[in-house]
Amino acid sequence: MNQTIELLTSHRSERSYLDKPIPEDILASIIKAAHLAPTSMNSQQVSLVVTRDARRRARIAELAGGQPWIAQAPIFITIVLDMHKTCLGMAMNGKQQVAHESIESLISGSTDVGIALGALMIAARSYGLGIVPIGGIRRDPKAMIDLLQLPELTFPVAGIVIGYVDIAAQQKPRLPLNSFCHDERYRGELLPEAIEQYDKTLMAYWHHIGRSNGNNWSTNTANYYQNIYYPNVLSTIQQQGFKLDK
Repeated sequence: MNQTIELLTSHRSERSYLDKPIPEDILASIIKAAHLAPTSMNSQQVSLVVTRDARRRARIAELAGGQPWIAQAPIFITIVLDMHKTCLGMAMNGKQQVAHESIESLISGSTDVGIALGALMIAARSYGLGIVPIGGIRRDPKAMIDLLQLPELTFPVAGIVIGYVDIAAQQKPRLPLNSFCHDERYRGELLPEAIEQYDKTLMAYWHHIGRSNGNNWSTNTANYYQNIYYPNVLSTIQQQGFKLDK
């Protein structure tokens, strides 16, 4: 197994960090990896906001629903879908942007955000740093927009905690591979057995790490997905000038 594959397959989301700064040259290298990541049609419709200030990180931790690791670690980066940038570039050339009025642009831009997030994750871990992606910034997206002073036609899609690990996490098992990778066609007939198997595997994992309140995957997913998880996303996206009707 080569070093890149080993790094990718050893992923774990770390939630315990030391109060130790990251050298600026290392942080710059991590950011460069995301800066040079691919984007749809070279639109570069992604921006990063780096938060170092402890009080602002504490505020983000609060907005994300009380996630103390955001405040613990020295760096939090918000990955922003940024069609303000593309709109401005077009206006400077006498053109009017209409792409932000389509659901396609939200999907395309969010894909680019995900690619940048992946680059940040791998780059940070290559330096021995811990990371955890954060979707909780969408819990109160308007407050995040105000905190980061984001302009119209932008949206904070996800964030990432980066820092030196204090107490290392264990790698959580996943659903069986045949529920993830399908040969030639989607093989839904394999899913019930795979899910049943994974429910048992995950319960064994919780027992192994001494967590008494862990649920199986089906129950845990239901706890989130039987409701709209972050109900303020749509209204905030529309307030930011995006439309979903094309």
